[in-house]
Amino acid sequence: MKFIVLLFGTAGFTLVMLSGLVAGRSPDLVLRDAALACLGAAFLGRWFGGVIREAFTQALAIRRAAQESAAAAVPAMPAPAPITASIPARARPAPAAPSGGMAVPVPVRGR
Repeated sequence: MKFIVLLFGTAGFTLVMLSGLVAGRSPDLVLRDAALACLGAAFLGRWFGGVIREAFTQALAIRRAAQESAAAAVPAMPAPAPITASIPARARPAPAAPSGGMAVPVPVRGR
């Protein structure tokens, strides 16, 4: 916020100072007007910074609400256990034979 206030104040001072000098006004009036412009631009920058901050806060709240509603809509289901883990190795069926060929016996470990 300080950066925005300083940036706007400096921009206001510089703009009025340069335009006053280019217009050929006396330096004391130019400095007075530039100081007032610096103050006015700083207040304008403070207001603008607050508007921007509020917009970001609202956007973040909307995004969080959307994520929470999406998470609530999809219930978390546990992953199913693999089927082969509950069947002993000896009781597993042999793999299917390739089409047009004969079944090849598969050696079973542990015998």
